[in-house]
Amino acid sequence: MNDSRLVIKIGGNEVDDPQFLAGLVGAVKNLRARQLIIVHGGGKEIARLQQALGLAPSFIEGLRVTDTPSLDVAEMVLSGLVNKRLVARLETAGVPAIGLSGVDLGLIRAEKMTHPGGDLGWVGRIVEVRTQALEALLAQGLVAVVSPISLGVDGHTYNVNADHAALAVARALNVSQLIFVSNVPGVLIGEEVVPRLTSREAEAWIQSGQISGGMVPKVRSALEGVAAGIGEVRITNLTGLQAGSGTSLCC
Repeated sequence: MNDSRLVIKIGGNEVDDPQFLAGLVGAVKNLRARQLIIVHGGGKEIARLQQALGLAPSFIEGLRVTDTPSLDVAEMVLSGLVNKRLVARLETAGVPAIGLSGVDLGLIRAEKMTHPGGDLGWVGRIVEVRTQALEALLAQGLVAVVSPISLGVDGHTYNVNADHAALAVARALNVSQLIFVSNVPGVLIGEEVVPRLTSREAEAWIQSGQISGGMVPKVRSALEGVAAGIGEVRITNLTGLQAGSGTSLCC
C-alpha cells in the first residue's frame, strides 16, 4: 500500500461553487506532501445543459441514463468545462496540475453496464485502469485531475459514475486513503454524523431508508474500497477534508 498517495473524489454539486473551489485549492496546497489524484463529477451542470438543449435527465437507481445526445453533453461538461475549471484554479494558485479524462492515454477502460432496471445507454462499467501514465505524472509532482468519461473496449466513449471511477483509480494505484468530498459532513443518521460505519450497519440503514438518495452509491463504493484493501475510506465535506473528520467506513 502506498501511503504517499491520496485519491479525492469531489461531487458535482460542489464544482461550480467558487467558495468551495477556493477551499479545495487551499486544502490541496496543504496536502502537497502527498501525490494527489482528484476525480470529479459534474452532474448538476450536465443536467443544466441537458435542459438548455431540450434533453430530459433520466436516472435508474441514481445512475444517469446516457443516450447519444446526453453523452455528448456529459463529455462537454466533465472533460471540458469542469475539468479545465479545476485545473485553472489549481494552476492559478501555484499548484501544478494536469487535466485528464479516462479516454486520455486509455487511462480508464470500460464496457457497457447492464442494469436490471433498464437500459442505461452509454454508461460504462470499469474493467481496467492503466496506472503507468498516472504514475509518471505523479512522479513529476503534478496533481492529476480526472474526468470519469472513459474509453470503451469497443472504442466508444462511456459515461462512468465518478464514485466508481475514484474507487477504481484508488484500487489500481494501491493508495492508503480515498476520500469522498460532498456537500454533507459525513453519513447523517438523523442530524448526527456517524463517525464510523460498518458494512452491516450501512446495509441495514439503506434498507430502512435512513441512508438514501445519492448517499447510497457513495456508501457502497466506499465499502467496496474497504473490501479491496484501501486503508481508509472516508466520506466528508470540505471542512472535514481539512480537519480529518467525517465518516470512516470499515468492514
